[in-house]
Amino acid sequence: MNDPLQLILQQAGLKSNYFSPSSRYYGIEATTIKKENQETIVYIRRRFIPQADRFQLLQEHVVIKNERLDNITHRYLSDPEQFWRICDSNGAIDPHEITDTIGKKIKITLPEGIPGMKNA
Repeated sequence: MNDPLQLILQQAGLKSNYFSPSSRYYGIEATTIKKENQETIVYIRRRFIPQADRFQLLQEHVVIKNERLDNITHRYLSDPEQFWRICDSNGAIDPHEITDTIGKKIKITLPEGIPGMKNA
């Protein structure tokens, strides 16, 4: 490893994070594997889609013809790159399945694990 910052973090026993806080991969542990030729490969562990009960519903959105997930995400979350949050809260692995059916209701939620106010 040639990155001085990573070496300092490693020596201090701290784990570095390769992704920004807005990434779906933020907080997922990175690990390494050594190949037979001693080359080290860094990879992140598998990410699992959170359970539906980890999301507090804000509202539902009904999909219309030719609608795109990035536009829906921009409308509700003000960031089209956060499309994965809508996928997670709707249990979708493939982002295209969110908008593939006209009239489909999709959940717009708070981020995972953030509780909402009951009966607000």
